[in-house]
Amino acid sequence: MIRWMALSRWALGLALACLGLAAQAEPTCRIAFDVGSSGVRVGASNSAAEAHVDIDYLTPLWASRGLDDTAQPTAAALKNLPVIAGFSAQCDRVAGTFSAWRLAWQQAASDTAELMTHLQAESNVAVLVMPQSVEGAYAYASARQVLGGRLTTSHVLDIGGGSLQIAGARSTYGQALGQKSWHQVLCATLRQSAVASCELQPMSAEDLQTARRLLDEKFSGLAATLEPLTTLTAISRPVTRGVAPAVRLLAAGKTESADQLSAQDISTGISKMAGLSGDKTAALVAAPSNYVTYLLSDMLLLEGLLRATGNADIQVIEGTLSILPALLADDKAFQWSARYGCYLERFKVLGPNAYFSDPATCTQP
Repeated sequence: MIRWMALSRWALGLALACLGLAAQAEPTCRIAFDVGSSGVRVGASNSAAEAHVDIDYLTPLWASRGLDDTAQPTAAALKNLPVIAGFSAQCDRVAGTFSAWRLAWQQAASDTAELMTHLQAESNVAVLVMPQSVEGAYAYASARQVLGGRLTTSHVLDIGGGSLQIAGARSTYGQALGQKSWHQVLCATLRQSAVASCELQPMSAEDLQTARRLLDEKFSGLAATLEPLTTLTAISRPVTRGVAPAVRLLAAGKTESADQLSAQDISTGISKMAGLSGDKTAALVAAPSNYVTYLLSDMLLLEGLLRATGNADIQVIEGTLSILPALLADDKAFQWSARYGCYLERFKVLGPNAYFSDPATCTQP
């Protein structure tokens, strides 16, 4: 759990100001909800406590059912989590939603806006759908706070369930290709399976070639988006607790540093794992089952990212990345909370990019 005391909140505010996300002093207290692909987490500006509940937002979207099934548990989370965490009922509140909700908007924009209206009416919490670049800025600001001087690269890599972000101080790249969504692409392409967490192993040489070609296509615009000489630090769990320990084991000590993975060692690990069943992989790397399912696809994803950025290696630092401090420090998000009717009207036209418009130009709340 991240503890944000006075000095660290000042540092985070400075980082966000550089990113254009903070401009004014924050109010007495704020409550923010991080509505990710797998659940809702809440934090407050005046407390170190957090509370969390698991909600699966991706599965109904992949089944083309929209997010209606998640309405009741989401409303309950927005109402009950602050009480569970012991937060004041007087704090300003906002909920930031990310990759799953951007997908929902792409699938059915009007239904998504209707659900957001319903959730605000039920919970009195404004629900904002954040653009990919804002999510990346949150990730970078949070990583700066968590890692401090340990962050020596230009960018951080954040792999979530539905999307990934490569975020730096001056440039950000994001795509709806997170751990679960990339695995689902491979299931559909290689196994013609509608099961998002299908068994991919063993994978043939042809399977690997297809997967790598897909990634090269999907990351074709990555290098042009980021500045030259981009370097990466990964601190999200698919890498720190999944890929990194497995690659170090499979590389038989070849990795030069405990906090560094080379592209060559990742490729070696892929070659050694691809022909095995999932059960044999689990026994070989001694990894928990929830990591084994996605391990090979995660390794391919990381290999593809390094290939696209031209990096020979990536820094890996275990850390607890939470975007809650960044969301709590985002004055614009709370300005939109106070003008939520106006935000919804703009969202119906602009989608997630409604965030970038100016709340001060609203003629109604």
